[in-house]
Amino acid sequence: APETLEAVALELKMPPAHVTSVATFYKSFSLAPRGRHICTVCMGTACHVRGGATVLEHFERKLGLRAGQTSPDREVTLERVNCLGACALAPLAVIDGRYHGQMNESKADKVLQPILRAGGPAPDAGSGPEDGEAL
Repeated sequence: APETLEAVALELKMPPAHVTSVATFYKSFSLAPRGRHICTVCMGTACHVRGGATVLEHFERKLGLRAGQTSPDREVTLERVNCLGACALAPLAVIDGRYHGQMNESKADKVLQPILRAGGPAPDAGSGPEDGEAL
């Protein structure tokens, strides 16, 4: 909220514009409410050439969200980022802070299953073949 940014600026003795620029630049901060579960799909060069777009589209279908959206019940936020800095693991997704490398549709189904089972937004959510573990 703007008043929160102003309070931070006042406390740090900085112009509000500087605080706002930091808050809007880094993905760690958000000016909009985020979901209880954060799903992040990397679209950096390595992830992109290894199928990151397909992974992101699968997450969008399973969650019923587009990248950058939060479910109306604030259970899940789906994010797309330019690089997570773990290119050897491409394509990469981060679910609630846990890195999942060599992501594909079946691994996505596995990592999303607990979120969807707990009442996630996609009515057709199911699971696929189980393979791969979180790193």
